[in-house]
Amino acid sequence: MKIDKKIIKELVDCLNEFGLTELEYGNETLKVKVSKNTNISSASNIIKTESKNKIENASSINSPIVGTAYLASEPGAKPFVEKGSKIKKGQTIMIVEAMKTMNHVPSTKDGVIKEILVKDGQPVEFGQALVLLD
Repeated sequence: MKIDKKIIKELVDCLNEFGLTELEYGNETLKVKVSKNTNISSASNIIKTESKNKIENASSINSPIVGTAYLASEPGAKPFVEKGSKIKKGQTIMIVEAMKTMNHVPSTKDGVIKEILVKDGQPVEFGQALVLLD
């Protein structure tokens, strides 16, 4: 069997583009899994621990899918929410683009935005905390 290097290169490019550590692709005749080893410095571990503690001590709204987060409906537009914004259950807090589809992320509860944990255009993973609520 000859390996199609183009598929592997495209998967590696997707890993880098979306900030993923592992990606799997398959069809009826082929299954390819690529992953990369991430060496995290102690400073990064401290930041992740602090962020994890903040998330554990507050309510969060998490990403329903893997994709790219956008804080506004279009570049230059007013963000859906800002720190301190009061939100209602069902209100759009941001958009996550996946496979050229814009998916509105609704709030799962009423509250006040305590912190926005992602930047505009940042790749996000399934279940990743997007905002913290008071």
